[in-house]
Amino acid sequence: MKYTLELELEHTRERVIELFDSIENLPRWQAGLISFEPIAGMPGQVGAQSLMKFKMGKRTMEIVETITERDLPRRFSGTYTAKGMWNLVENEFEELPGGRTLWKAHNEFRGENLMMKAMLLLMPGAFRKQSLKYMVAFKEFAESQPAQPRRPK
Repeated sequence: MKYTLELELEHTRERVIELFDSIENLPRWQAGLISFEPIAGMPGQVGAQSLMKFKMGKRTMEIVETITERDLPRRFSGTYTAKGMWNLVENEFEELPGGRTLWKAHNEFRGENLMMKAMLLLMPGAFRKQSLKYMVAFKEFAESQPAQPRRPK
C-alpha cells in the first residue's frame, strides 16, 4: 500500500529541519515513544539503525529504523520494520514563499505475514491516519517553537 501526505509548516525549511533532525525532540511529537536506542552505524546517517520502542495501549511495540537517505534539508528517508510489517517513509521538504515549508511524506507499507497483509487490505485508512497523526503532532510541536533557536546567554 502506498500513499503521500502533505502538510504546510509555518517555519523556514532550515528551522523545520533543525527541529525534525533532533533525536531529543522525538518524544515531543511521536506519541507513545518510550525509547530510541542507536544499535548500528552513526546515528542520523545513512545505514544507521536504531531501536524505537512505543507504548501502544497495553502493549509495547518495537520498531527498527534504518536510514536510507539523508540529503537534508531536501530529503530524509528510512525504513521501519516491526513484527510482520515493513514501512518506507520518504520525507521531502520544500521551501515555500513567506518563510513556510511544505512537508511531503511518501509512505509504503508491506505486510510480511498473513495477519498484517489482511490489516493492510481491510484497514488501509488506519495506517494513513496514524501517519497523519505524527505529521500533525510534529507541526504543532514545531510551530510552538520560536522561529529562531534561542542563543545561550
